[in-house]
Amino acid sequence: MLHIPLDRSKAVPLARQIGGHLERLIRERHLGPGVKLPATRELARTLGVNRATVALAYDELVAAGWARAHVGQGTFVAETPGRAGGEAGGPPASGVSSSGAAAGAAANPAPIDWSGLLSRSARIIASDDAERRGLLPGALAETVISFAGGMPDSGLFPTDAFRRVLNQVVREDGEALLQYYPTGGYPPLRRYLATYLLRFGLEARPEEILIVNGSQQGFDLIARTFIDPADVVAIEQPTYPRAMQVFRSFGAGLLAVPWDADGPRVDVFERLLERHAPKLFYCQPSAHNPTGMTIGGERAWRLLQVAARHQVPIVEDGFDGSLYYGERPAVPLKAVDRDDLVLYIGTFSKILFPGLRLGWLVAPPPVTERLQAAKQLADLHTSALLQAAVHRFCERRLLDRHAARVAAEYGRRRALLLTALRRRMPVDVAWTDPRGGFSLLLTLPPGWSATALLPRAVERGVAFTPGAAFFLDGGGERTLRLSFSSIAAGRIDEGVRRLADAIKAMAERPAARRIPERAAVPLV
Repeated sequence: MLHIPLDRSKAVPLARQIGGHLERLIRERHLGPGVKLPATRELARTLGVNRATVALAYDELVAAGWARAHVGQGTFVAETPGRAGGEAGGPPASGVSSSGAAAGAAANPAPIDWSGLLSRSARIIASDDAERRGLLPGALAETVISFAGGMPDSGLFPTDAFRRVLNQVVREDGEALLQYYPTGGYPPLRRYLATYLLRFGLEARPEEILIVNGSQQGFDLIARTFIDPADVVAIEQPTYPRAMQVFRSFGAGLLAVPWDADGPRVDVFERLLERHAPKLFYCQPSAHNPTGMTIGGERAWRLLQVAARHQVPIVEDGFDGSLYYGERPAVPLKAVDRDDLVLYIGTFSKILFPGLRLGWLVAPPPVTERLQAAKQLADLHTSALLQAAVHRFCERRLLDRHAARVAAEYGRRRALLLTALRRRMPVDVAWTDPRGGFSLLLTLPPGWSATALLPRAVERGVAFTPGAAFFLDGGGERTLRLSFSSIAAGRIDEGVRRLADAIKAMAERPAARRIPERAAVPLV
């Protein structure tokens, strides 16, 4: 049923009022093409009018091209509304008022200016999105090979196995799990994670683990708990763009700590701590996005020493240790943290399903209490049903089997990408050697712009993410991220060939290398 306001004190016939309201809903796309309108008898009963009145309103809509009628089936919104009576958005057909309310009503006041009411945080987010996000020019054709999406391959998801587990959990414990639940998380899952993390050397008791709606909520809760406007946060460079956005949205200034071959530079980190006293330091020690690199053991120990000496907490954005390429996975900073300085963020998004939005925070008990209070204020709790299903999935070792399978496949795609780059790229192009994660960072020769290269690459049927999005204040212009996780193995070499051809063609046109107006791709 639809609510249609009628004003019986006006001279405008009720059929016109009904038709005018429906026309507006169609014109403004509240009722989409093909939607069936209520039966005339039912709508007449709801509105308290004669059925013939509704039938007349429908007839006028059909005559004006806003609807179509099928004998025995009903009346439907037209596939191309308004064609019979002029283009949609033109003058009202058959004298039907497009105001949607009774004709003759007083004109509405000017619409509210929402932009003027936005908070500082919302304006920062909007500005960052305009700078870093957006879409490629036009829609990407299926023939375009895209290295832009740093996400798992949905074709590898164990959807059938998870569906069976979810059905069992609903059948056995649905009544309890669909009720409100404690903020801290599903206790069996917290106990499982305490054991699961031990395989990577990270020791955490269940009460030190807080279940959150993905790692992104983890960033938000940490920023909400620790950051005041005008605070300073030290952050690795390059880095994950959404982390920058969260800290900025809470009013923090960001100071870059650049990576070299072994991780964030300790000398720069220490100078920042001495001069600016940052509130936190954010980094991705393993499976770094966008480079895929890992902090070396000696570098990790030195970073922790400096942070402890200056009493600066480290926010570690962890990547599942099951997805690594080499002899052994990197040890998380939290695993060698002896001073309780590290706040660890983990997630099932990369190893299982991003759509679950299920992650966790590991922190000392006093901090966990504060983070839990912030989460309770934000959303009360994460879905207990999903937590229970994931716990059942993990408990049956289905996660271990899935992780082994996808790690082998992603490792194969990584190897194919590196082989193709070595074979096809010009000698003055360089790239990182990923030890984990889904991507690597490629660097063009000095003076080049990855942003300028992007539209030319798309013309040749290949896409990537310009690296400037991963740097503070517009750095990294000659870098680009290539993600290999969601590309079929058989298309990787062809994608690199197309990219190499675009680079070689651009080398012949020096003016084309300059930075144009930016075009970006969605960031993950």
